[in-house]
Amino acid sequence: MQRKRIRCINAARYLFRHEPTEAFCFTSARREDPRFREVPEQVTAVLRFPSGKLATFAISFGAADVSRYELTGTLGKLVVEPAFDYSQGLRHELFLGGKISKKSFKKRDQIAAELVYFSGCILDDVAPEPSGHEGLADVRVIRALLESAESGRSVAIESNEPVERPDLDQEEHVRPHGVPDLVNVEAPSR
Repeated sequence: MQRKRIRCINAARYLFRHEPTEAFCFTSARREDPRFREVPEQVTAVLRFPSGKLATFAISFGAADVSRYELTGTLGKLVVEPAFDYSQGLRHELFLGGKISKKSFKKRDQIAAELVYFSGCILDDVAPEPSGHEGLADVRVIRALLESAESGRSVAIESNEPVERPDLDQEEHVRPHGVPDLVNVEAPSR
């Protein structure tokens, strides 16, 4: 769940091009299910951004596997599905002015591309981008969400130095592989 939560946060921060200033979070769990005695079954969160925009997301171990985001604005909306899954291609639908524009992106291996990039940074003694500041920005948001879930109140997110946003110049392509086999574990959802 942590991985998908981070991807939801990354998507909101990237799409809004700002850092959130406030977080609110609810969690729930079926205590009779042993998987949820120590971790929440589901998390629903709201992030407030400086411009007044809100990002909401819900993630769950106990629900059907859904990987999508929707960005809705005054002129239309963008739907990306699957949004956080690297085992298949992406579909992008833009609803604007009563028209629908659809685009598909071939499946590719995002994790392998990251490994190739970071390995190159190490071999070439180059500072990677995104830097540790990007990870720290995620940690600040996650800590605020955890505090909100525990307190039942919204939590201000401490300001962060500006983060340089990724751009298409950093794009790496690595041929996709299939869905990896699970080893000595069950799938998280039934």
